[in-house]
Amino acid sequence: MLRYLSAGESHGPELTVIVDGMPSGLQLSKPAIDEQLRRRQLGYGRGRRMQIETDTVEITSGVRFGYTLGSPITMHVANRDFKNWTEKMAVWDAAPENLREVNRPRPGHADLAGGLKYEHVDLRNVLERASARNTATMVAIGALARQLLAAFSIDVTAFVTEIGGVQATVDTSDWSKLTEATATSVMRTADAVAEAQMIAKVDEAKERGDTVGGVYTVVVRGCPVGLGSHVQPDRKLDGRLAGALMSVQAMKGVEIGDGFEAARKFGSEVHDAILYEHGKYSRPTNGAGGIEGGMSNGEDILVRVAMKPISTLYNPLPSVDMVTKEVQLASIERSDHCAVPAASVVGENVVAWVIAEAFLEKFGGDSMAEIRTNYQSYMNQVAKR
Repeated sequence: MLRYLSAGESHGPELTVIVDGMPSGLQLSKPAIDEQLRRRQLGYGRGRRMQIETDTVEITSGVRFGYTLGSPITMHVANRDFKNWTEKMAVWDAAPENLREVNRPRPGHADLAGGLKYEHVDLRNVLERASARNTATMVAIGALARQLLAAFSIDVTAFVTEIGGVQATVDTSDWSKLTEATATSVMRTADAVAEAQMIAKVDEAKERGDTVGGVYTVVVRGCPVGLGSHVQPDRKLDGRLAGALMSVQAMKGVEIGDGFEAARKFGSEVHDAILYEHGKYSRPTNGAGGIEGGMSNGEDILVRVAMKPISTLYNPLPSVDMVTKEVQLASIERSDHCAVPAASVVGENVVAWVIAEAFLEKFGGDSMAEIRTNYQSYMNQVAKR
């Protein structure tokens, strides 16, 4: 079973993640992991934190001479800004006398609920772990998963389709053109006209001391039939994808394939006809988004994710001081005006992790050699049907 556990605070010394269940014999590339971390920091509308951090990974266990050992893999991502927070985030020293506690929770953030749940007076004890800074660990594990999937020709990409109500038109039929266009776009979109309007929307939010959200789509290509299962709810691939993506900070909605649009049509307009051509099954359309009955069906997996505007506003909303109970403006933390392009990179890697989980459940083995044997045997079996 592939699993992970992460730890760390936004302004603590580092973020740490331990991955268990990765098979032995997988050749890893540290630059490929670092590249995913770099991509997470890009995008128009990011704040000053991204100018401070240059995220790279350090692996301290589970890998030898560039190959996985089958034992737990420990990865660290240093917080370079910790040098400015050594007193305020000290592990053992007493709190400094001039420490400014965070007592005014931000609407939309974990501050209030977390403070009440864990009985924290200083809400920094909540917001440090709740911070989207911790998505760096999600990207790190996804970067590992991508390298496993790539060994079986499974690829994952994402692109932005909407920011602040500005919608982009994106053609997914040409994979290489799509990935090239999004890689060079500050909004990670393949629609140049919409990109200019998105930038203007972010600029408007910045002038208002406000934030904007948006929508992005993740596409998985090359996924074999049969990942996930129909037999138990917690094994359904679409449910697992939705749960994982909704666990990312600020995500508020997930659609598979046509999603909510399918609810507005007749069944004959929604479901994908089944064909058998050239010795294999195929679909002329993909309204199901590559998943039927909780299982991958061999088509591209399409997942659409909605991100709310970031909770920290430089023109803050009313809140309550949790000490005095007086109505005051919410606290302000250093933040972004728009992080949808970066969120799409996080989403890419979260999806890669879930697909890798389901892949290893299906073709499980302790080594890459064993998994390749299992995979090829299954693919031969499917081809005969």
